[in-house]
Amino acid sequence: MLGYSYPCFQTGLRLTTAMAPEIHLKPKNPRILCLHGFRTSGRILQAGIGKWPDTILRDLDLDFLDAPFPATGKSDVERFFDPPYYEWYQANKGFKEYRNFEECLAYIEDYMIKNGPFDGLLGFSQGAFLTAAIPGMQEQGSALTKVPKVKFLVIISGAKIPGLMFGEPKAAVNAFSSPVRCPSLHFIGKLLLRCACS
Repeated sequence: MLGYSYPCFQTGLRLTTAMAPEIHLKPKNPRILCLHGFRTSGRILQAGIGKWPDTILRDLDLDFLDAPFPATGKSDVERFFDPPYYEWYQANKGFKEYRNFEECLAYIEDYMIKNGPFDGLLGFSQGAFLTAAIPGMQEQGSALTKVPKVKFLVIISGAKIPGLMFGEPKAAVNAFSSPVRCPSLHFIGKLLLRCACS
């Protein structure tokens, strides 16, 4: 058997590949930052995602973040989950003006700096709006510029900011001005809520 010789700098010994044991390294699970829905929490999203099959969950490293702002109104999940509830950002009644959107992005970026790196994002509902917009905002240089670009997205019950009749936050104005070159998986429907509430 042919072997190659490599110096061992600490001991001065030489190790050949013929002497080295065969090593099989398991690939690292992708780290995913999970952004919950409107007036819910990371704990609530974790309960819903926790119902997914173990064959999926065992290969993911999921981190569930609570949004920075306490809910400003009633939550649709109060019958099923105890508070606290949070919002990523707020909007006026007609969803024409957004408040705290830039602060939300700074909060997410700060969390990613302190707890990352993250490979991808998973978002549900309001969290999915953010998840869908972040790669474009990173590409445009308008948000999350201090962290590595997101490699993939999982979007659950999301939509593009803005919706058909809604305004848009200033930071997200150009998020979709050019094609987003980030692979994404989209879930549409009620599967998550049905699982979380059963």
